[in-house]
Amino acid sequence: MSAADYPVQPTLHKLYHDHHHWLFDWLRRRLGHAADAADLAHDTFVRLMMRATAPEVRSVAEARAYLRTTAQNLCINLWRRQEIERAWMETLAAWPEPTFPSAERQAIVLEALAEISAMLCALPEKAAQAFLLAVAFQMTDDEVGACLGISGRMVRKYVAKAMLNCLQLQACDTAEALRNDLEA
Repeated sequence: MSAADYPVQPTLHKLYHDHHHWLFDWLRRRLGHAADAADLAHDTFVRLMMRATAPEVRSVAEARAYLRTTAQNLCINLWRRQEIERAWMETLAAWPEPTFPSAERQAIVLEALAEISAMLCALPEKAAQAFLLAVAFQMTDDEVGACLGISGRMVRKYVAKAMLNCLQLQACDTAEALRNDLEA
């Protein structure tokens, strides 16, 4: 393929046809697992489909750079989720077996942890740290401030911003649940 293959804006179908195999191979080398590579290649194109317009690319190199960037972000999400799942499994391993939550409850907890992780990753680093120390470790604003080298007032602002993000996330989930109920 050359730049001449893209004399006009390619359609999503053309992007898929021309680059899906390449993207799958790139992901398989990166992830080392064909099933994950297939899922993320698929998810990359689904993400493109969800956009209002196809990405503007004028060459093969631009198309692949765009697909690689989108797929890389999905890889990061996958790795983050796997890290959360490993931590959850380690936590469960420390519990007596009769107290294990049901499989459904475990799935709900993992989903909530993934959403919280994504929300925290979207915050500035100190804001995320302040939120975790204040909420998860129940430290006072002054204790958190001392740990992070910031004022207690700044800790309160960071925690408030993180709480607002949590509420927005919850509102989005509630709205989606309502839409699903209405469609059913």
